[in-house]
Amino acid sequence: MDSSSKILACDVGLKRIGLAHIVQGIILPLKPIMRRNRNQAATELAELVAQRGVERLVIGLPSGGLGGDTSTQERIRHFISLLGFGGEIVYVDEDFTSTHALESLHHAKRESKRAYIKNGVLDSLSACEILRRYLK
Repeated sequence: MDSSSKILACDVGLKRIGLAHIVQGIILPLKPIMRRNRNQAATELAELVAQRGVERLVIGLPSGGLGGDTSTQERIRHFISLLGFGGEIVYVDEDFTSTHALESLHHAKRESKRAYIKNGVLDSLSACEILRRYLK
């Protein structure tokens, strides 16, 4: 198992956490974590990290723009601190990752797109884009 397989990318949202990893050089989405509350989501993510032997977390963080609101950045950083993760944490600009993910679903019907948004598939596709940016 190469070191890139020990990387997990996360798109942390208020309702869902999109996840992606890399296998033999291919970025793949994972089943997202549906958030009921912060502690439940942190526990599930910490368990996944332990099960997969993750050494590096790549976390999407909005840039906030010039003079932008940093409360989302602070919320995401606080959530990640709840994991008690001992490996490397890398923050990557996540601006427009959801837009890119939605564009990748251009072939899907409208009803399917709505379902992908609701069930977290879109969030995990966003995590794929976050991981792609990190690996560039």
